[in-house]
Amino acid sequence: MHKKLTIALVAHDRRKEDMVDWAMYNAKVLSHHSLVCTGTTGRLIQEAFESKGYNQVEITRLNSGPLGGDAEIAALVVKKKVDLAVFLIDDMSPQLHEADIQMLLRQCRVHNVPIACNRYSADLMMTSSLWDEKNYSPLLPIYSPFYRSKEKEDYQ
Repeated sequence: MHKKLTIALVAHDRRKEDMVDWAMYNAKVLSHHSLVCTGTTGRLIQEAFESKGYNQVEITRLNSGPLGGDAEIAALVVKKKVDLAVFLIDDMSPQLHEADIQMLLRQCRVHNVPIACNRYSADLMMTSSLWDEKNYSPLLPIYSPFYRSKEKEDYQ
């Protein structure tokens, strides 16, 4: 991938080990991009990168998720400042900031930002050739009212 992306990385507490492992697996690729992370996730990734000699990786650390970090990343999505998000959610535990989690997921969908919620989809998105395809431009979602054709109305 030649295009430099801004990639948001978010992981709940019980998924942070998985996120760090994924980030280290992809460290060579991630080191060429700008990373924006929630607080603890960013610190753990930065420490892991530095331990392997990746000292020049651009990592911006925001607040912890429950302290507004998920909302901060959602705001960046709305401002078109995030190209890809990887959000490893702990689906086995209730989250006190569930509203912020849903807001981040929703804003990614509304603003057509790819969001991976597991390692497999993150790997697929990271390795997509579409990032460098000059003739590819993602289309925005179409939010139109549901229309029924005249034929269907006549049928009912």
